[in-house]
Amino acid sequence: MELENHAEDLASDLGIDKEEVKADLQNLVEYSVPIDEAKQSLRRKYGDDSGGGGGAPSSKSIDEITTDDGNVTVTAVVLTAGERSIRYQDDDHVIVEGRLADETGVIDYTAWEDFGLSAGDTVTAGNAGVREWDGEPELNLGESTSLSFLEESLEVPYEIGGDAQIADLQTGDRAVTVDVQILESERRTIDGRDGETEIQSGVLGDESGRLPFTCWAPDPTIEPGASVRIENAYVREFRGVPEVNVSEFSTVSSLETEVEVGTDATIMEIGEAVASGGVYDVELVGNVIAVRDGSGLIQRCPECNRVVQKGQCRTHGSVDGEDDLRVKAILDDGTGTVTVVLDDELTEQVYDGTLEDALEQAREAMDQEVVADTIREKIVGREYSIRGHLSVDDYGANLDAETFEENDLDPTVRATRFLEEVRA
Repeated sequence: MELENHAEDLASDLGIDKEEVKADLQNLVEYSVPIDEAKQSLRRKYGDDSGGGGGAPSSKSIDEITTDDGNVTVTAVVLTAGERSIRYQDDDHVIVEGRLADETGVIDYTAWEDFGLSAGDTVTAGNAGVREWDGEPELNLGESTSLSFLEESLEVPYEIGGDAQIADLQTGDRAVTVDVQILESERRTIDGRDGETEIQSGVLGDESGRLPFTCWAPDPTIEPGASVRIENAYVREFRGVPEVNVSEFSTVSSLETEVEVGTDATIMEIGEAVASGGVYDVELVGNVIAVRDGSGLIQRCPECNRVVQKGQCRTHGSVDGEDDLRVKAILDDGTGTVTVVLDDELTEQVYDGTLEDALEQAREAMDQEVVADTIREKIVGREYSIRGHLSVDDYGANLDAETFEENDLDPTVRATRFLEEVRA
């Protein structure tokens, strides 16, 4: 049943304006409240607790639950449980998120009521709602859920607790615990939901890798060089890569032993990296087959730093652009392609000149495209090892390069290696 029909039924039952009910219902659904929970919440809001439901839901093992299920009863062990605050209907609401497991598998859950869940508890959740999240089923435990704690523990083949390494984290993970070293950290002010808000952001890492982070409640323990344990963090996507989020419900504590951070990036084929949806700190190897338009000598908006086209910024209109250098190169390794973006410093390296040199060359040729042509002559057709951060969106795959090194293998060696790969 579509939202419109749910709203119409509720408005008829409650005797109130349909548009008001629809707006409230839409707000709840957007914050992932199951539709049945949302309807019952609105019945309570408008003074009607009669909205009962059908028969008792069937008991299922976790591997049997699908996105087609409405409500189920599950007996499982709480692997993780972490609090987080969200806002709907202009109010802050604390939820508990984590993972449940039985002998057959694991499933994510969100508890909209305070059930007192802790990692290690064995529980039976009756009338738990099922919704689809990122293509997989997720349990929603709300006011209509009956939850009981069992004295006898359920043995499961999964580790209880949220301890993880950076390389294992994925977008959507909740209630995770990591031991990391803070590599970069800065405080800045953003326009948050309550106006101007101070946050911390930067990069953290362990021996397995590095990821960006945001701390929504600045903590003096989080400073460059510090080794810390972060408990009850969650992971969401930011600019195409996973990002560790530290909330007001997270716990940050100093570690006496320094966390070692690996120096090597993950080496991947381009096709594999693009298929992953985004990778922070990855190394790709391939041939530059083209340099895209918008490379070489460019102009940026002095307000937002976006590239200016014919004196026009998409956000600020007509502006006096500031000169800059950039390269957007197409890298191909036979498994896929990616656009590699070089900043001004890396562009100066491949151009073998400064911004002033580029401006002088453009003036002499009376054409700024001559700078991009020079760069094409230098890098197209050559093989490079490139380390950076890969993001994938509707516009394609882009690698923001941190290093851009030409492979100096002899052409005969390259050809021999290529033939060996083909034969294999």
